[in-house]
Amino acid sequence: MTDVSIAACLGEDFLAQALHREYRHVPGALDVTGMMTWDDLNQILATHRLEPPRIRLSRDGETMLVGGYTAPVATRRHTVWHRLHPAELHARLQEGASLALDSVDELHPPLARLAEAIERDLRTRVQANLYASWSATEGFGIHWDDHDTIIVQLDGAKRWRIYGITRPYPLYRDIDDPGDAPTEPVADLVLWPGDMLYVPRGVWHAVAADQGVRSLHVTCGLQTHTATDLMAWVCEQLLTHEDWRRDLPLLAAPDVQADAVNGMRKRLAELLDDPTLLARYRAAMDGQAVGRMMPSLPHIDGIPADGGLRVRLTTARAVLDIGEDTVTLSAAGSTFELAPEAEAVLRPLADGRTIDLATLADTAGLTLEDVAELVQELVAGQAAVVGSLV
Repeated sequence: MTDVSIAACLGEDFLAQALHREYRHVPGALDVTGMMTWDDLNQILATHRLEPPRIRLSRDGETMLVGGYTAPVATRRHTVWHRLHPAELHARLQEGASLALDSVDELHPPLARLAEAIERDLRTRVQANLYASWSATEGFGIHWDDHDTIIVQLDGAKRWRIYGITRPYPLYRDIDDPGDAPTEPVADLVLWPGDMLYVPRGVWHAVAADQGVRSLHVTCGLQTHTATDLMAWVCEQLLTHEDWRRDLPLLAAPDVQADAVNGMRKRLAELLDDPTLLARYRAAMDGQAVGRMMPSLPHIDGIPADGGLRVRLTTARAVLDIGEDTVTLSAAGSTFELAPEAEAVLRPLADGRTIDLATLADTAGLTLEDVAELVQELVAGQAAVVGSLV
């Protein structure tokens, strides 16, 4: 997945014409072979203690009680967890329930790589949720999401009815209700394996496995970035100025209060007049994105000069800046300032590649020991992971 451009899969004009604007359906956009199988799902369900709402069953828009498909287990440490009951699970799914598994990208590496490919293109946090269903019964009814989604059909077929928007760009915590759903769909689509569908937030939709075959698909939710998010970041930048840290003159005379507000307005206007403001905000958010952190056990006391060890960054949104005298990498909330020779090591990692230390040393013309030392710095900053990675 590291060399796949999700934006390109959705069309050359996707970023300019569709992103945040309109739905897009692309048949056969992606090779999903081995990305997620039913055996993979069975293994995850059998080997993880998944508690609601991480795992849930829904039918006709209602979440089903966990006791209908799990059995409570009390441990000797006086904790209770819900063990999945396979026979009851099968029965609920036969009765028309849909199975949802949230944050499956944290449980299954191929879907983590899919999420990272989207993050690399669209520069935002992605959470991948898995959905399985067997019948025409709608698991979630007609609804809208408060974030954009990219759907990839993995197996079988799923029917999507796309309706209009009743409130543009709704938020999770909004000040207005979007009202009732439109009655007539604007599109009626069937997704087959490898098909992709992009749905902006606020678009009403209904989904059912009514094609006579089971369905398995993954929905990748995109974190929103709104003007309110930008202003929150701007306020952090303003804290460098004394007048934005000073207590408000709430008890002062009206003319003193007016002067204080005018001073704040001028300082804020200076920041908003910067034509690079959005680019700076994006770079800051990218550099802070923690990605999917992973330990590098057993290497707790340093990365050995082992050419066979493989390394990759834990974030798909690393920012690499090349200066005259230094190379700066911002990744996973850390900033690394390194010598210019480090660019040849950092470039393939920032591009999303998983690569062995020996190849990095040969490419950069550095010793294996130097590369291991550099990688150790990245691992210490939680920006990279090493091991027998694929």
